[in-house]
Amino acid sequence: MAITSLPFPEMAEQKSYISHLIEKRLNTQETSLPYDDESIYPPHFSVYGLDKLGIKNPTHVYRNLSVPKLIEHSLAKGEGILADNGALCVKTGKYTGRSPKDKFIVDEPTSREEIHWNELNVAISEHNFDLLYRRVISYCQRRDLYIFDGYVGADPHYRMSVRIINELAWQNLFAHQMFIRPTLQELNNHQADFTVICVPGLHGDPDFDDGINSEAFIVANFAKKLIIIGGSKYAGEAKKAVFSLMNYFMTIKDVLPMHCSANMDENGNTALFFGLSGTGKTTLSADSQRRLIGDDEHGWSQDGIFNFEGGCYAKTINLSFENEPQIWSAIRFGAITENIVLNPFNRNLDYNDRRWTENTRVAYPIDYIPNCVIPSIGSHPKIVIFLTADAFGVLPPISLLTKEQAMYHFMSGYTSKIAGTERGITEPQGTFSACFGKPFLPLSAVVYAKMLGERLDKHNSKVYLINTGWTGGSYGVGNRISIKETRAMVSAALNGDLDNVKFFPHPIFKVLIPETVPNVSPHILNPEDTWSDRHAYYNQANKLAQLFQENFSRFEIKDKNILQAQPQPIS
Repeated sequence: MAITSLPFPEMAEQKSYISHLIEKRLNTQETSLPYDDESIYPPHFSVYGLDKLGIKNPTHVYRNLSVPKLIEHSLAKGEGILADNGALCVKTGKYTGRSPKDKFIVDEPTSREEIHWNELNVAISEHNFDLLYRRVISYCQRRDLYIFDGYVGADPHYRMSVRIINELAWQNLFAHQMFIRPTLQELNNHQADFTVICVPGLHGDPDFDDGINSEAFIVANFAKKLIIIGGSKYAGEAKKAVFSLMNYFMTIKDVLPMHCSANMDENGNTALFFGLSGTGKTTLSADSQRRLIGDDEHGWSQDGIFNFEGGCYAKTINLSFENEPQIWSAIRFGAITENIVLNPFNRNLDYNDRRWTENTRVAYPIDYIPNCVIPSIGSHPKIVIFLTADAFGVLPPISLLTKEQAMYHFMSGYTSKIAGTERGITEPQGTFSACFGKPFLPLSAVVYAKMLGERLDKHNSKVYLINTGWTGGSYGVGNRISIKETRAMVSAALNGDLDNVKFFPHPIFKVLIPETVPNVSPHILNPEDTWSDRHAYYNQANKLAQLFQENFSRFEIKDKNILQAQPQPIS
């Protein structure tokens, strides 16, 4: 079913009326704005400093509109429709996820020596950036523009101010819900540290725009603290582009930027959850028995943990109220869903339909989670959890890591792809993303791993590796570990129930396996016990250990303790 626009004549009439009043004000030198002001200004006004960016002659400029107004604009312009629960539903077209091959960093003197240039941190020249930027600001002429001025970083000692400029109202609503919203006084004094310009209607042309690969482009200029995005409607590009900036500038402030979720118990004990997409990071951190600090991006300063964002961006494929009640209930008026199929008759959201993409998403403000922490700040974490969905079926469902093992697995960032999720994948494949967020790391993973190790040492934080994937065999043979048992293992780690339990090392992966976990069958704790053929288990475990070694060989690590934490195949 294609998403179409709703007729909304009242909005068009209101817009015409406001334009008439503005013209009248110009002629009569009126100083007051019309009722229900939507921050519409005539084209030749220098509004909100856009002229300093080279943006001239926009048709209308809207700054920090309220949620209802942004939704009205989105509906009036045919950008999306409402579901029966009130959520604004949009389709993002060709791009239903990030486009890592279209992401570039400007090669300029101030950051050149620090950037870890690789297949994901690809250079574009200053000259080519300038030419592309001219196309962006030219495209903005005679168009409606939406501005969100706010912040990244809940801790005022470390936060950065951000300005998001959009051509689409729904993407500005996304920015409003995803980043930290300012008070009126803060808005009046706002000066942007970071600026992101999103113009998905402008398509790049590799034959004309030197340095890019397709119609989509995401280009970061660290010297100018400026990002330009074109050709893709996927809102996650702006979110992760800002995260990339934070991953660079936070280290200067001695803050470890982390791709993780965080929550705390009633006594203020904080826990972190690291994991790649599909491992359960958002699901497991949204716990009704704990208070959510944030679901995706955080900083670990000398003072504690703080959320970078003011919202959540959750995957919704196969979402159910039974397994994820907090996320389910957060999908309501003010939330934005991407690429979720709607029933054309009653407009129910079908979370199981993946016809457009596996990566269906919803964005909502963090205060849609009833037990969230506001402001989103926590203490130094007592427990850190690494999540992996091991489709090889060989990692223990829960294990304790030494500090060196934690640094090793942090730099590895392992999970696995399964057959059927991507074309050409017929058996499990290991996927490694350094620090559980390699696409967003402008610096070497070694920098972030050292910062993590220092903090684990200083605050005596325990690190657990939890496998939310398969047991009893690889994908297609074994069974996925139930969410009920995973939650029980997470709870045991968080509540200190494993503090006095005996552990034994895994012969290949060397991680420490608990002998017992409350409310979990002892049979599944040692993964080799769940396989009917132990020889087949060790063949598969050796295969994964070799993948770990091959991946880690690209790091220049001389610390013997970290190297000794590496899995070792056995004969």
